[in-house]
Amino acid sequence: MPHNTLIIMSDEHSRKVMGCYGNSLAHTPHLDALAERGTVFENAYCNSPICVPSRASLHTGLYPHQIRYWDNAMPYDGRVSSWGHALQRQGKAVTSIGKLHFRDSDADTGFDEQILPLHVKDGIGDPSTLLRRNPPERPGTRQLAAMTGKGETPYWQYDEAVARATEQWLKEPREQGWTLFVSFVLPHFPLNAPQQFRDLFDANDLPLPKMQYQYTPENEVMTAMRALLDFNDHFQDEQVVREAVANYYALAAALDSNVGRVLQALDASGLMDDTNIIYTSDHGDNLGARGYWGKSTLWEESVGVPLVMAGPDIPAARRNTTPVSLIDLYPTVTALAGIDDEVIDVKSPRPGLNLAELAADEQPQRAVFAEYHAVGARDGLFMLRQGRYKLIDSPGSLPLLYDLQADPEETCNLAADAEHRTLLVRMQNQLRAIAEPESVNEQAFADQHARALALGGEAVIRGITPVAFTHPGDVSVKSTH
Repeated sequence: MPHNTLIIMSDEHSRKVMGCYGNSLAHTPHLDALAERGTVFENAYCNSPICVPSRASLHTGLYPHQIRYWDNAMPYDGRVSSWGHALQRQGKAVTSIGKLHFRDSDADTGFDEQILPLHVKDGIGDPSTLLRRNPPERPGTRQLAAMTGKGETPYWQYDEAVARATEQWLKEPREQGWTLFVSFVLPHFPLNAPQQFRDLFDANDLPLPKMQYQYTPENEVMTAMRALLDFNDHFQDEQVVREAVANYYALAAALDSNVGRVLQALDASGLMDDTNIIYTSDHGDNLGARGYWGKSTLWEESVGVPLVMAGPDIPAARRNTTPVSLIDLYPTVTALAGIDDEVIDVKSPRPGLNLAELAADEQPQRAVFAEYHAVGARDGLFMLRQGRYKLIDSPGSLPLLYDLQADPEETCNLAADAEHRTLLVRMQNQLRAIAEPESVNEQAFADQHARALALGGEAVIRGITPVAFTHPGDVSVKSTH
């Protein structure tokens, strides 16, 4: 019988704030212990650095441009088959506890049961993100700065409820071979941490964001994004910045504590040795780097994610440099559940690879892809990571090319260097083999325009206050079937 699979997911957790990724100041002992007995993928990425499209890609195993869930106003609704659907077709038990950020619980998204589900607001999400060419003012960054350091939030209460529900679920007897998706919200902003975790850190001991006040226009698209989202305008005081950073570290510690509760409950159930565990996040957080806060960029802080696996089918004590991404979870989860590729109903081939196999078979030259078509992006942004190099490109805009081996902090754009011209063209051609930026960009705008019309048109959407973050609501709700 196949082993069980436990997928633990967080929201907006930069891999740069984890002990097992080399940050000695982070407090993530439970995740670090998981890493020690399993495999750490050092170069893992989301496929779009914003919640809704990232999660749609994770569940369907397809890129955003393939499934056309572009932004936070176009939530996953089950229209494209997910790995949950694949498991269900083979009679495998599959349950979710916590945040999904899909359209709503009525949509068939591949779960037998959703416990404490958190979906987009009103089944719509944030429609203001649809107006990308002439966007309304967004107060999110101003709110983010103003709310920093104010203490416990509903997100912490929600995550505690998710941990309790998972503990209870693991106590109940059930047939083995299950897949459980447990999804927390932390360390997603607002940057307000419970006191017991905030007390773990002295704000003056933590590093200030790199290049916070050294902003120069990277390219036209990023310049337009910065102008709209005023990323750094409300983080001018050093102590406010330090407090924001300390609270993010504290939120990561709070997340880790709940992960620890889940792992301890799994151990207490006697199922630890029979369960493969995957930990990841839907995207990272810039955390002030280059003056950007939140997500939405294709730099490592935002598009990079942690990805740690451990269990009976996973090599122990391994660090793998192969570039991987969240679309790899589809073939991984189905394989761990014992589903043969031939019986998976796929109308479109999944480009991902089985991470359990990849963990023992390093492929450092593998290419991975990400894209962004949401708030702040005047045109789509596209990323290709292959080996030591990384390309960020956009239609009609200057490309960015980095050597992550020599320049891991992405401070030197090589795209204009004559000696890197051949490399740049090769990587642009490889990117185009996955997605043709101009046509994908056109499709995204067409779909977003159609969605805006369906919601009443631009005038109606401009009258709706942009959603800074999704409120968890009543955490006493038990489940939906």
